[in-house]
Amino acid sequence: MPNSHLIIGHGPRKVIALHGWFGCAAGWGPLVDCLDVNAFTYAFMDYRGYGQSKSLTGEYSMSEIASDTLALADHLGWAAFNLVGHSMGGMAIQRVLLAAPARVQRMVAVTPVPATGVPFDEATWGMFSSAAANPPVRQGILNYSTGGRLSAYWLSQMTERSVAHSTEQAFAAYLNAWAKTNFAESISGNPVPIKVIVGEHDPSLTADVMRATYLAQYPNAELEIFSNAGHYPMDETPVALATSIERFLAI
Repeated sequence: MPNSHLIIGHGPRKVIALHGWFGCAAGWGPLVDCLDVNAFTYAFMDYRGYGQSKSLTGEYSMSEIASDTLALADHLGWAAFNLVGHSMGGMAIQRVLLAAPARVQRMVAVTPVPATGVPFDEATWGMFSSAAANPPVRQGILNYSTGGRLSAYWLSQMTERSVAHSTEQAFAAYLNAWAKTNFAESISGNPVPIKVIVGEHDPSLTADVMRATYLAQYPNAELEIFSNAGHYPMDETPVALATSIERFLAI
């Protein structure tokens, strides 16, 4: 059986969406209500240890996510498809591309982790690695990654959902997967069309980071910077994000 997933829409253009470290298949917020269900069919997948796949265990790696994504595509009968990935999912969609380049049509990476991983200093790594067992640390990371500008209620709701929809084991292991994996050399020069979206208030995964990674590695990459958004444009600016994604994937 494939990983748990949610299907939104019934259109001819097929899209598999891979969530971030704090997310799950049901965790894309108000973005889902803004999608064109007549033009697109979206499959939002849970990783092992997340959402309705919380009981599934594994190695919790990028390559495993890629294998599970392709298994889902096979289950759905999708020979070719587009990919959308948020944050950690932005790294994961690149592993799917490596595993099956002929099947991937276009990709959208939303505030994504690059294929280089993310370097941490010792203090920051200590904070992030304590987040699995420490909900207040998760909330602090959410606050930081959105520029310290969003309501305490939204931050608490996001934290509660993160804790409820992921196991501590998976959450901790995926940190190593996205922060310490580096396969940039393997994807450099890949011709797939890719759109990279960042929020102006994201302090870490900035436009400069994207220019040094995604735009340097993919010859057919383009960058869009969202105003009034940090690391979670699916919650912060959902209509603008849906519009940007679908304009790019409709080509």
